[in-house]
Amino acid sequence: MIAVITKFPHLRQDFAASLVVFLVALPLCVGVAVASGVPAELGLVTGIVGGLVTGLMRGSSLQVSGPAAGLTVLVFEAVNEFGLPALGVIVLSAGVLQLAMGALKLGRWFRAISVSVVEGMLAGIGLVLIAGQLYSAAGLKAPTSGIDKILGLPGAALDALGSTTALASLAVGAGTVAVMVLWKKLPKKAQTVPGALAAVLLATLVTQFFGLSIATVEVNGLLASIQPPGTEAFGELANPAIFGTILAFTLIASAESLFSAAAVDRLHDGPRTEYDKELMAQGAGNAVCGALGALPMTAVIVRSSANVQAGARTKASRVMHGVWLLLFAALLPSTLALIPLPALAGILVHAGFKLIPFREIVSLWRGHRGEALILVVTAVSIVAVNMFEGVLIGLALSVVKTAWEASHLKLEIVDKGAGPIQAHLSGNATFLRLPKILDSLESLPQDRPVELDLSGLHHLDHACRTALENWAERHSAVGTEPVRVTEPEPVKATAP
Repeated sequence: MIAVITKFPHLRQDFAASLVVFLVALPLCVGVAVASGVPAELGLVTGIVGGLVTGLMRGSSLQVSGPAAGLTVLVFEAVNEFGLPALGVIVLSAGVLQLAMGALKLGRWFRAISVSVVEGMLAGIGLVLIAGQLYSAAGLKAPTSGIDKILGLPGAALDALGSTTALASLAVGAGTVAVMVLWKKLPKKAQTVPGALAAVLLATLVTQFFGLSIATVEVNGLLASIQPPGTEAFGELANPAIFGTILAFTLIASAESLFSAAAVDRLHDGPRTEYDKELMAQGAGNAVCGALGALPMTAVIVRSSANVQAGARTKASRVMHGVWLLLFAALLPSTLALIPLPALAGILVHAGFKLIPFREIVSLWRGHRGEALILVVTAVSIVAVNMFEGVLIGLALSVVKTAWEASHLKLEIVDKGAGPIQAHLSGNATFLRLPKILDSLESLPQDRPVELDLSGLHHLDHACRTALENWAERHSAVGTEPVRVTEPEPVKATAP
């Protein structure tokens, strides 16, 4: 015993933290799987792999991985389009891509993605997730597309009001959300039991006690649910459309994991995240999940923060949480059949609200309206179109905004009434600002000499230089003095 304590000095803290993370992860694993349209056991499989495979690897020592609410919408769309067997192929391929990107040391580049795009992505996911789970909470079938889910809510509400069963189901879902919100107001000792778990337990007890005819989780058994992709599933790779989905899985799962790692690093004083190794750890986990036909995984900030707050000191806590999930799935799978589906819907509605960065939107609108616009457009695009194209639209807007800001230019015209007109350009002269520059210069009197001062420019691209030279020739051709141009000062090389 003494030898074990000497070899693992933080075993007690990690053991206690692993139990907390297990209790947080259990209802979320099941809820994400059900919302994704796959057997509940596959969510547990992904949680187990996140603990036993990714948890053992280097990268971020205290970050916990598993099925995430942020990928629910994407998984649901993929299963609907390509079928459940193809999900394993998609996740496996995404994992291999993550491994390759980590080996090529591309992990650190994900930190260069605009935070507004990432928050817009999460907001869009949250909106679609909330809308879809409101249907589930009422026991109704949700439309397929995000925009149809939102537009169909008024009609769904009318349908629910006319059904006693739907109202009872909604009450259980609403009660679940209420318990999770109010749970944080209880004393710290009561909060030792995670709010999500307490809400599910209470919803299950109420449903059983009153004998409510509410749909519960369908249980197939752990081994029966694991279906490694076969030859037919790999045949889906002949469909070009699947590669867009694979790329979306790869980029979104990687970005969410690495942004989560940065957030977790701010919660503790331990070793910092090694981003490329963390990306490879996520890739290895997703490759295993894909081979088992399970859900994709990402690092999950809810579980990770619970791990840190529970006192975890090493990666042993996240590995042990995977062991507890495995034992539960092997020994107590039948208990899943008691969980009412509206309770899981309530958990995901709550998770969806937490994905929407309300405070960040207000803060950005006050100080950086361009970034706020990118966030909102990304979210709306995801709802209106789909996940992948919505993120691409957000990234494109971010690039355009950066290019526009990088081409900041000031043109000052000085006319003293006599002598040459002076035109001073300062900043960055790029093709994006050519219309403004030429409109101003061409409006100058043709019968007056002009001095064009470019010494204040930090950058002058080829398109602008050519346009300015052509304007100077035209202005000088009408019989006035040639335009005098002061060139930008060359950048001096600094000594090594």
